[in-house]
Amino acid sequence: MAKNKGLIAEFKQFISKGSVLDLAVGIIIGTAFTAIVNSLVKDIIMPFVGWVLGGVNFTELRIVIRQATAETAELALTYGNFIQRLVDFLIIAFVVFMIVRTFNKFRELREKQMAAEEAAKPAPTPVTPQDIVLLTEIRDLLQKK
Repeated sequence: MAKNKGLIAEFKQFISKGSVLDLAVGIIIGTAFTAIVNSLVKDIIMPFVGWVLGGVNFTELRIVIRQATAETAELALTYGNFIQRLVDFLIIAFVVFMIVRTFNKFRELREKQMAAEEAAKPAPTPVTPQDIVLLTEIRDLLQKK
């Protein structure tokens, strides 16, 4: 029983850490972002691409392996859905790349700014160790005699 209490306490400690909460927020935002990108691709980009390619609807592209009969359903490779998902992925990957790239540029700019501020500060005066100060005072006193 004591082992279970330790496990529960450890789990409570783990779940209350900020990184778990950050991960949860990231997943929620990622899910919402995916819905937005899917709509962008499905409702705006792919109709335009289909129009440019002569009215092709990618989700309807397929290779029929076996025609439908009264007893069996059609068997087809729906490669158009794969193309759709590939375009979704590429757009999401590009947007994430641009976000990370922008974040890295801002971070570099901030680091350069902080380095410039550090360089502009006057150099701190070196602190003389206490024993050296004491020896210097003794020397000065001896010279006065």
